Amino acid sequence: MEATQSCPSQTDVAPAGPPVKVCHIITGLGTGGAETMLTKLIEGGDRRRFPTTVVSLMGRGTMAERVEAAGASVETLNLSRGRPTPAALFRLRRLVARHNPDVIHAWMYHANLGVMAGLGRPFAWNVRHCIYDLGEESRGTRAVIRLGALLSPQADAIVYNSRLSRTQHRALGYSARRDEVIPNGFDTRTFRPCPEAYREVRRELGLPTATPLVGMVGRLHPIKDHPNLLGAMRRVAAEHPQARLVLVGRGLSADNAEFLGQARALGLEERVILLGERRDIPRITAAFDVAVLSSRSEGFPNVVGEAMACGVPVAVTDVGDAAWLLGGAGRVVAPRDEMQLARAMSELLAMDEGARRALGQKGRRRVVEHFSLGAIVARYHALYARMAGVPFEAPAYAPSVAQDSHEGEMGALPTPQTQRAPESADAES
Repeated sequence: MEATQSCPSQTDVAPAGPPVKVCHIITGLGTGGAETMLTKLIEGGDRRRFPTTVVSLMGRGTMAERVEAAGASVETLNLSRGRPTPAALFRLRRLVARHNPDVIHAWMYHANLGVMAGLGRPFAWNVRHCIYDLGEESRGTRAVIRLGALLSPQADAIVYNSRLSRTQHRALGYSARRDEVIPNGFDTRTFRPCPEAYREVRRELGLPTATPLVGMVGRLHPIKDHPNLLGAMRRVAAEHPQARLVLVGRGLSADNAEFLGQARALGLEERVILLGERRDIPRITAAFDVAVLSSRSEGFPNVVGEAMACGVPVAVTDVGDAAWLLGGAGRVVAPRDEMQLARAMSELLAMDEGARRALGQKGRRRVVEHFSLGAIVARYHALYARMAGVPFEAPAYAPSVAQDSHEGEMGALPTPQTQRAPESADAES
């Protein structure tokens, strides 16, 4: 789960230009990456300059309340698995005609095809999937992707959330004429260094304050390659016996006997902490000494940017746009190589206090400068204004690095080098 963003809304500011009515069409409104980014975009936007309607091809989903609370209306088609049918496309046309938007923005493959149903407005596609091997996709998804390539020249814009995704889709025949990359944005006031969280999370876990925590946020799924991470942690434990591995995400709760058995087989039963799904991800992330991405495949990994915004050095596998996002604020290793991953994790844990803090500050500065939520929202708004043929001047959403009041908080963090923790977590409460 992701925390609700706190990007300052421009609702109370007079619109700097004519309104542009936007209709977003998305497969569903669950808690996935596309749905979350759409919700953040609406929450952080100017609802008077960009009045918004969201049409879910499926049901309301868990994000609908947040979308409505941000001032957008939500319509649903209640389709099975979000697949457009002729009858549904007719209903979609009626909905669009009723709301009369200036531009339409579709999110994900099925919705992208849905906007081809003669809606009569400028439309953009949003593609948020990386394709390493088309043969590994389901038959239906392969068909949708191929059809998308044939129809892509008709789109007024194609937005990718990662550079790799754009490269891969161009290679599959997607039009390059009007495409652009708009990465995900991060709320740098919610995801920030927090010495209080550093101490409180350890206290809640029954650990000494200076216990080194290596953490990864991500659901249990083969693509995240948790076995690779466990293998790396086994090697890290030999050099850093006090370190603990904290895993957060769906399927990673303490009642997962199978996963705990894998950890036990590697001698990690006392070193792995499973937190399951959490609603306080910013707080948990800020408590890490080192964050990890062990995936074998990714597009634009949000958890890396969130850790960077918290001032936490990150070890990532070289998948998707992870290395580009990291920008030198950690370590990059080959995927599926536990030895390399272990070395990267150990190097970051072994850093002295000053070096670790400097690396964390470097990561936060990069996110503030290039990936702040406000700046990303402004890029979407500029796209909509351009599609509607009206002027747009981006407001100053994002703070400059010089104005970043949270960077100084990092100096108060205790580290494994400044405090010696007993090897046993039971030694202190």
